[in-house]
Amino acid sequence: MRRRLAILGLCAVLIGTLSGCFLRSDSPEDALRSFAEKLQGGDAVAAADLTDDPAAARTAITAMFDGVGRTPKLSVTGDLVDDKEVSATLDHRWQIRGSTVEYQTAAELVDTDAGWRVRWRPTVLHRQLQAGESFSYSDDRAYRTPVNDASDRPLMTWQAVSLINLQRAQLNSAEALARALKPVESSMTAASIRALFDGNNAAQQTAIRLREPDLERVEQRVKAIPGVSVTEQGALLSATKQLHSPAMSGLEEIWRKRIDATAGWSMQIVDADGTPTHLVDSAQTQPTAPIQTSLDRDIQTQAQKAVDGERRPAMIVAIRPSTGGIVAVAQNDAADKSGPAALTGLYPPGSTFKTITTAAALKSSVVQPDSTVNCPGRATIEGRTIPNEDGFDLGTVALPTAFARSCNTTMGALANKLPPEALTSMARSFGIGADYVIPGLTTVTGSVPPADTPALRVENGIGQGTVTVSPFGLALAEASLARGETVTPTLVTGEPTTGDTEPQPIPDNVTRALRSMMRDTVTRGTATALRDVPGLGGKTGTAEYGDNKNPHGWFAGITGDLAFATLVVGGGSSGPAVQVTGEFLRPLTN
Repeated sequence: MRRRLAILGLCAVLIGTLSGCFLRSDSPEDALRSFAEKLQGGDAVAAADLTDDPAAARTAITAMFDGVGRTPKLSVTGDLVDDKEVSATLDHRWQIRGSTVEYQTAAELVDTDAGWRVRWRPTVLHRQLQAGESFSYSDDRAYRTPVNDASDRPLMTWQAVSLINLQRAQLNSAEALARALKPVESSMTAASIRALFDGNNAAQQTAIRLREPDLERVEQRVKAIPGVSVTEQGALLSATKQLHSPAMSGLEEIWRKRIDATAGWSMQIVDADGTPTHLVDSAQTQPTAPIQTSLDRDIQTQAQKAVDGERRPAMIVAIRPSTGGIVAVAQNDAADKSGPAALTGLYPPGSTFKTITTAAALKSSVVQPDSTVNCPGRATIEGRTIPNEDGFDLGTVALPTAFARSCNTTMGALANKLPPEALTSMARSFGIGADYVIPGLTTVTGSVPPADTPALRVENGIGQGTVTVSPFGLALAEASLARGETVTPTLVTGEPTTGDTEPQPIPDNVTRALRSMMRDTVTRGTATALRDVPGLGGKTGTAEYGDNKNPHGWFAGITGDLAFATLVVGGGSSGPAVQVTGEFLRPLTN
């Protein structure tokens, strides 16, 4: 007698919604339904237990899940052959990268002493699957896709690297490993290697990742050390070892998203050696365009050389005013100890903030570009006594002279005449205080809270008080001044920046006056050491903090289509920042 198997329309949905269709009665329908459910739910053990050979089935099903990395959806149809055997068709559907892989397999159910079971054959999983074979899935990404600078020169490329690993059981080899690695990594110590094992139970840790040229220098010595192994892998690295920047640290995430979106794939059956025996399905890798950034290799390299010549923490950020493109972010090793300080570190700006104070005073008509102002050596304003550096006294002078010579007393008096929100509003139009989401980069511009008391307005007006900026924020302010409106910073082409501030125009009379005063600062003011740099205008700054024993030194400026900020933490004065700036700009402009 022949009868239809009543299991049409198995719940073909994801695990988590299958419990409502799970039945436990001892029938072929229920057995096959449960088998399909367990396969779909990724439970290899439970699915295997519903076959007549659980051990063999468990091995094959587990290998399938491991090899493909996902589970199929299943539906079932079938016919009763006789009272002891049932044949059925399993419809398999895999969802892979937006594609559906579909195929059918035959399944038989047998009535055993333990109840109805699926007769185990590898062909239940795929009609081409044989004993000892398994599934294999692989992505085919365009790893050779480079990350380029603004001129399409490679910044980061896919390269072979070697991992130098040490076994926990051979920690006594840490001293020898540190010595062996000294030629390529001078900072490596036995203590730093041992510290890798602190707070974890890892049997092995990677001490360092080496490029091929560096590996060649130390390979023989390293491999001879007990407990040390070398493994190879691919990695996205800067095009040269010398090319590095905090601005590059987030580019790999964007690169991976791009190559993931265009990746091809293949699903195959392979033998015990991993050799493919049958292609189940595949999709081709799509062409992937290079990721283009606004960074400039030449400018970045020169900025790095400049900060590396300073022993104290030093950093430079440079931005293209015409586009908002970030062209360079450089920090020396001393600055690196504080993380990406050039982008997120907040410091009092000192006299560099006088650009904002002067802009606010000009916009509010508190002063005019050709006004004369007082610049006494010391002034008490709203109970706050402000001295000029070394107490210099210029008497009554033109505003450009007071700006170029960095008169604290002048700027404090101007700030005292401004409304509480004036500096906050003007700073924001320059980009300071704005919050930007830049794909591939985390940044903080600074903070300029409203000054609710006259004394605080005086403090803030000279870049002290509650005012803080990052080197990135100050460079952005210079770029906004150069462009005449708030510049929106960008890093990667095709990855737009969003922010909480719409670009705001800066009045033409303000930008013209400030650019002229900044040029005066270089030609006859506090930055004459840079007057050989063509067309440069800027502002020096010495910023007190803590006990004021080692104030920070700043220089921020504009030359051509390049705006920048230089900071030397604890520099003592603006002198070191001016010197670092010269090392940065002269090779680029002369």
